[in-house]
Amino acid sequence: MIWTLKKAGYRTFQAAFRVGMKFIKFKEPKLISGAGSVNKLADIMKEQSISRALIIASKTIMKSGLLSSFFEKLKKNNIYYEVYDNVKPNPSIENIEECLKVYKDNNCMAIAAIGGGSPIDCAKVVAARAANNNLQIKDLRGFLKVKKAIPPLFAVPTTAGSGSEATVAAVVTDSNTHEKYAIADLKLMPDYSILDPELTVGVPPHLTAATGMDALTHAVEAYVGKDGTEFTNDKALKATKMIIDNLENVYIDGANIEGRNAMLIASNYAGQAFTRASVGYVHAIAHAVGGLYGVAHGLANAIILPKVLEYYGETAYGKLAELAIYLNLGNKNEGEKNLALKFISKIRNMNKNMEIPLGIKEIKEEDISVIAKRATKEGNPAYPVPKIMNIDECEELIRKLKL
Repeated sequence: MIWTLKKAGYRTFQAAFRVGMKFIKFKEPKLISGAGSVNKLADIMKEQSISRALIIASKTIMKSGLLSSFFEKLKKNNIYYEVYDNVKPNPSIENIEECLKVYKDNNCMAIAAIGGGSPIDCAKVVAARAANNNLQIKDLRGFLKVKKAIPPLFAVPTTAGSGSEATVAAVVTDSNTHEKYAIADLKLMPDYSILDPELTVGVPPHLTAATGMDALTHAVEAYVGKDGTEFTNDKALKATKMIIDNLENVYIDGANIEGRNAMLIASNYAGQAFTRASVGYVHAIAHAVGGLYGVAHGLANAIILPKVLEYYGETAYGKLAELAIYLNLGNKNEGEKNLALKFISKIRNMNKNMEIPLGIKEIKEEDISVIAKRATKEGNPAYPVPKIMNIDECEELIRKLKL
């Protein structure tokens, strides 16, 4: 009886949030795409009279030499820049504060984040702290806590996965509690999203697979949830098909520029979808596992996704069947359940083909209750999932993830 009332309360909250979302106007980042597009960024900064910038970049992209032309262009445009390349995977509070000090010490006016989801998330929170100096990172946790507009923010993803260049959210890790949580605010949307496939060519196969499945998770969770709109459903469908059609190809041939470009666009579409329609328990569990053990977010999502879709069962069959039909995995005469299972099977086969493990070896029996508690706290009532999960069900699912 108590659980029934709780679920009713969660659905009421979600319904109210859904109504509220209709009145929210999202900023659309200006999109620039195509090979070599990162080199246009220096001119954009010059046009905006930006004379001092912080470049938050991954060590990998810095070592690659792929940004040399961009840095030369900054110098030519008389734009002073400082590089911070010490962002950790799943950036921590300490990591972000260290980066913020570099921003302040060099009197920067804008931030360009060049890397995967971690550098872009770090940049968003640094920008939020820079503009809201009286608020600590813990004060920004949750929704709509950023009071003042952030400095100009340019996002250049070097992996096709997080979609962070198209979202209002950033994920932070608390090193003391080993907990990951989101900061979400409309002000965190970047001003420009620059999709340059040349920057993704050097991404190794295992990372290509994990980040690609991260993007797929965004698209699928946005589509099967209850907050989908015509806009988000369209973006999610297109993203799902582009990922299914291209991910395994670029996993095999990383130099496939056409495929890499398609994956960046798909990741961007998926980001647009989930930042408006939200995600689900795949993310909630992945965040809990990632915070506790440091498991890469995309890898965790890839492993968890088919298990959660199975848990949803008939509550998600209709939406999963639509995805299967859109992907030409079957036709409507086969019935929703068969089509849904075909879609889940497709995900499992992709994971197998890209050597993604069946489970998460780091999970310990004694931690399962903590993971479940954190995951359900994140997911309920915030995520508009097809089927609401309680702690016991979550623990049972997490046990299925153990290797």
